[in-house]
Amino acid sequence: MLQEFLLKNRALFHLMIISLLVSNVLVGQESLTADKKINKEVGKLLKDKSIKTAFEFIDEIENETERDLITLTEIPAPPFMEADRAEAFKNMFIKAGLVNVSIDEVGNVIGIRKGTEGGKVVVLDAHLDTVFPEGTDVKVVKKGDTLFAPGIGDDTRGLSMLLAIFKAMKKANIKTKADVWFVGTVGEEGIGDLRGVKHLFKDGAPKIDSWISIDGGAIGRVNNAGLGSVRYKALFTGKGGHSWGAFGLANPHHALGFAIKEFTENAKTFTDKGVKTSFNIGRMGGGTSVNSIPFESWMEVDMRSVDSGRLKEVEAIFKQSMQTALEEYNNTGVDNKISLELIKIGDRPSGELSLDTPLVQRAISATNLFGYEPSLTRGSTNGNIPISLGVPAITIGRGGIGGGAHSLHEWWLNENGAEAIKLAMLLTVIEAGPHK
Repeated sequence: MLQEFLLKNRALFHLMIISLLVSNVLVGQESLTADKKINKEVGKLLKDKSIKTAFEFIDEIENETERDLITLTEIPAPPFMEADRAEAFKNMFIKAGLVNVSIDEVGNVIGIRKGTEGGKVVVLDAHLDTVFPEGTDVKVVKKGDTLFAPGIGDDTRGLSMLLAIFKAMKKANIKTKADVWFVGTVGEEGIGDLRGVKHLFKDGAPKIDSWISIDGGAIGRVNNAGLGSVRYKALFTGKGGHSWGAFGLANPHHALGFAIKEFTENAKTFTDKGVKTSFNIGRMGGGTSVNSIPFESWMEVDMRSVDSGRLKEVEAIFKQSMQTALEEYNNTGVDNKISLELIKIGDRPSGELSLDTPLVQRAISATNLFGYEPSLTRGSTNGNIPISLGVPAITIGRGGIGGGAHSLHEWWLNENGAEAIKLAMLLTVIEAGPHK
């Protein structure tokens, strides 16, 4: 097996991982170093006695952290069905000693560790949901040191890291000036459309000053840029009927074919030039049987761009293509007419934090001081929302090594996984302001 070969040949595997990371690194990036003042700040905290105590405790509870990971992974959390996992996650925080823990109106788990001064809020986040539908077997299988299960890395490992970080801060009696929120968010994946984090930044919500997400990827990932996307469901509907007896009746599938051709040609002409912009028809459906004219036909379309203006342009191309195709099909002489509804199912804004943002600088410094190479990346994560609003936000890797994300064969191996936990804790403490 390829996977077994890679696990036995770690050097080769790491070279592959590095190449994958490099492909996602922002263009033109060179070796990253932080400002001397930031390095001094982070280096000083690393030498703090309470931080060292917390780090030692993180090492001591690795087996417990793995048990937490397995427990949470085996609680299904399909899109829009995160409630059972959320309840378990809340109770695990309560058991660990966090007093102020609740589940909000949309299903986010929020555990608040009060700061000594208050007034500011730093969020440490991992998402509760996975991409897998209801009924997926999420039983964890352990082979050697490797854990296999859908969702074990993305992002259940992040949830277990949040628990470990709280436990370590409590054990070492680490106090921060700002409040620290430990948050398990809903709706990060797919058509969840970041509904959990959007709720936390809605008008009238408590002000959040900094946001740190833990998601997929190796230690060293510093995602400081949001990849914007819009998603639509194009729904074509008609009367429907028998394939023989009602032959000649307008067919929604045929109209959808017109639409795919029109959009693909127009979108490709646009995306062939300029800043990278993508489009993808990811899902299609409709119809009841091979010998029936369907009453509906639909497709789901994903469009992305690093540039917000180009994202709006490809969205406009999509809308116009759908309308043009509809009119062309309805004018082919069919009986009755097809109708079209465009339903927006996703809207993730783009944005980017500058290199000199203190949170980004601290992440670069901490990564270097831990002996790893930091890399600035762009992605579609919970961080898209705060970044687009001008709130300092990064997404960092869950560490260890793994593969098969979003597949039934997802796996994760705890190779120096504790280092990612320590790094995330250090960033959280320094961003929240260590209290002496």
